Amino acid sequence: MTERTTFSRLLPAAILIWTLFPAPAATGAQTPVRPRTAGSAPMDGTVETICGQKVADPYRPLENLRDPRVQQWFHQESDRARAALDAIPGRAGLVAKMVEFDSRRSAKAYNLSITDNDRYFYLKQTPADETGKLFFRNGFKGRERELFDPSAFSDGTETGYVISSVTPNIDGSKVAVAVSANGSENSILLVMEVGSGRIYPERIDRCWFASPSWLPDGESFLYNRLNPGSLHDREREKNSRIFLHRAGSDPAADIEVFSRTANPELGIRPEEIPALHYDHKSGYLFAFTESVDPRMNAWYAPYQTVTGPAIPWKRLFRPEDEVYDFTATKSEIYLYSPRNAPRYRLLKTSLAAPDLERAETVIHERRDATLSGFSVTGKGVFYTLSFNGVREELYRKDVSGRSEEKISLPFDAGTISLGSKGFDRPDLWTVIGGWAHDFRRYRYDSETRSFTDETLSSPAEYPEYGDLTVDEVTVPSHDGVMVPLSLIHAKGLQRDGRNPVLIYGYGAYGNSVTPFFAPSLLLWTANGGVLAVAHVRGGGELGDAWHKAGMKGSKPNTWKDLIACAEYLVREGYTSPKHIAINAASAGGILVGRAMTERPDLFAAAMPQVGLLNALRGEETPNGPANIPEFGSSKDPGECRALIEMDAYLHLKKGVRYPAALVTAGMNDPRVIAWEPAKFAARLQASTASDRPVLFFTDFKAGHGIGDQKTKQFESLADILSFGLWQTGHPGFQPIKKKRD
Repeated sequence: MTERTTFSRLLPAAILIWTLFPAPAATGAQTPVRPRTAGSAPMDGTVETICGQKVADPYRPLENLRDPRVQQWFHQESDRARAALDAIPGRAGLVAKMVEFDSRRSAKAYNLSITDNDRYFYLKQTPADETGKLFFRNGFKGRERELFDPSAFSDGTETGYVISSVTPNIDGSKVAVAVSANGSENSILLVMEVGSGRIYPERIDRCWFASPSWLPDGESFLYNRLNPGSLHDREREKNSRIFLHRAGSDPAADIEVFSRTANPELGIRPEEIPALHYDHKSGYLFAFTESVDPRMNAWYAPYQTVTGPAIPWKRLFRPEDEVYDFTATKSEIYLYSPRNAPRYRLLKTSLAAPDLERAETVIHERRDATLSGFSVTGKGVFYTLSFNGVREELYRKDVSGRSEEKISLPFDAGTISLGSKGFDRPDLWTVIGGWAHDFRRYRYDSETRSFTDETLSSPAEYPEYGDLTVDEVTVPSHDGVMVPLSLIHAKGLQRDGRNPVLIYGYGAYGNSVTPFFAPSLLLWTANGGVLAVAHVRGGGELGDAWHKAGMKGSKPNTWKDLIACAEYLVREGYTSPKHIAINAASAGGILVGRAMTERPDLFAAAMPQVGLLNALRGEETPNGPANIPEFGSSKDPGECRALIEMDAYLHLKKGVRYPAALVTAGMNDPRVIAWEPAKFAARLQASTASDRPVLFFTDFKAGHGIGDQKTKQFESLADILSFGLWQTGHPGFQPIKKKRD
């Protein structure tokens, strides 16, 4: 199967967010920045006319992250937040329980890659490890060998490194390992010879999208490299390029093979990210330009031409073809598309002469379910159907295409992911999990119709969650559309209106929040609470139309769906407004920020993590342009108005009794720049009329949460849970009030 992933699917809970575009000229006079006083953020009088509206941006000075006054405020607020969070009585107990949960599993394995000759490469983490180490074995039952420990990779500072990707060559004799520092996702590529364990001398830096593609010689690979510049440089992500590298050679001599400059005839825009993949199954090079737009823009060419004077690219798909994913055989290409099928269908056409208009339909659209995944093997086409984003089923269509069957699973699945070695091999693996069932990995045998457990991670038991109840309901939103809502809680929960509820959501890029088992997150339920997952529009739970109904001008549906879910929980007696906390990360900052600004009376606490909270200014950040297809551009009048509407920072008003808030940022974040949540927190502190705390915490040694070491993950989750339980009134999380003399 072609190992190609669109960037909109890379990170389910923490997605790309945007850059570029000069700020509109100010139409009002700017006053000098006010002198700092204790507890106040630097301000000025910036007022601009943007798409016909006057927009006040008083905390614009916070965008200058190099300003000593700004740095001082960031540190001051972080120290204040840290002190308040550490003082919550139940917080230390949550961390201790997470550590104890972690100790129950002797090893956790993840990021598995299997070569055709059955070489396994994966990351493994034990309770003693802060991050995963790279391991290798021949076959599932082979003897395990450690290949690389990122803690041994040091630049002489206190920088902590994690492995961000592992890519073996076709026969598994070499492996490219990407390591990144302190959550920056700014990866350094290393090349290792597997047999000897020797690491080649070259270090290739600036590889954010570090999934190189090996060529058939086993010595050379293709990779993307960013421009030189600091993490916050607005030009850093524009015009990145694909290079050809040979193991053991100097990267300075690498050949540029695919980019805007190398291929002006292809019309690649500066903000688009070029990607180039060699598919050894079909023998072709596949080239793409990526943004968060799921519609593929792709070309292909024979792989032998990669070293020629010019690669003869042939058009494969245009965005208007609405191909979202594909896999190729020697002669055919399978296309995953919502074109004329909002719940998706699978098509097939000739690889040599693709004709999408006359393509054969292999898997038809279902009106009651979403085609959520597929894998082409030597035993046929396996595919998954998702029902409301919370239940999945597995099917197989045989090689002839004449028979089709539903496959009985080892247990009812909320989530299924598929893996295979491609169309010429019989192998199929499934990873199955749910809200109350830990993930297990199985090999499926088509001949015997049986599953064999091949989970690499050690087993663990969690008797604390033996009585969990999961209620899957649908809730009418503001416009009558029914929104799926998952409710996880202990059996026998009393609907007395007093239960602490944590509502989690996302609602962007067509990414679905499918069921997952997370013992540490479930500590909310162990403390008598309800964990509610709102499958709001903007996600992909109900197909492509569900995504489009929560983007750009339709974005208000996203937070109005969340509001409707909260109102349902109150109406049905699960809770009341003073017991509801809401949480989301990254693009989910729009969801949480606008829900709390539109209905501040409905929530006790809001906890946006590294959130997109100043959407109108997003284009000014290094990661901006790639996200315009999802949220819009301030240069387009209609989209500009949509950006203003989804901007939580701009909707804060003086004198409103807002909920308590815990707002977080990562100074090394390449996706949501730290000043976005900072501006929101500063304005919220100055605006709210309630006595509820507004805490702003910046991690100066972290980024978007991707690549965090284990202790940091525990600490961050404990902050969210303990703050939420404190503000929703749980008696075990109330700080002790000091007696006055």
